[in-house]
Amino acid sequence: MQWFNVGKLVNTHGLRGEVKILSNTDFPEIRFASGSKLALFSPEGNQRLDVLISSSREHKGMFFLKFKEFNDINQVEKYKGWSVKVSEEQQVELEEGEYYYYEIVGCKVVTEEGEELGTISEILRPGANDVWVVERSSDKPVLLPVIDDVVLQVDTKQQLVTVRLMEGLI
Repeated sequence: MQWFNVGKLVNTHGLRGEVKILSNTDFPEIRFASGSKLALFSPEGNQRLDVLISSSREHKGMFFLKFKEFNDINQVEKYKGWSVKVSEEQQVELEEGEYYYYEIVGCKVVTEEGEELGTISEILRPGANDVWVVERSSDKPVLLPVIDDVVLQVDTKQQLVTVRLMEGLI
């Protein structure tokens, strides 16, 4: 079974077993909702613990979750630094033209003329649209705004993105 990262358990909160989660998902309202199932994975990846969210709240971009399984800070303390994941069956259906991070990161980027630019290493979310960071072998990275004028085609099966470079991008 394949697992997908949706966050990291960064700290405990209070004495009653609440935890602080740094989100890494496009669907926090689904992933961190009361009643949702998550899996905690140890940093080494050799331990997994399935948990059920009994309560959830967001504050300043962080999520404070209470798991049904724990009622005390001492029970959750040992899970600090663990990854928070969901199984592939829990993936949300995407609209046409939408992609998961794992489908984009690692894609090769070519211009519409066929010139290879590099490989997408990261996705930034600064505001109105995402920005894909393209690592190049010789120069500094290219920051590609994810807009229709720039991103012409995305082929996740071939791991290939075709783009039109606008003036000033390189």
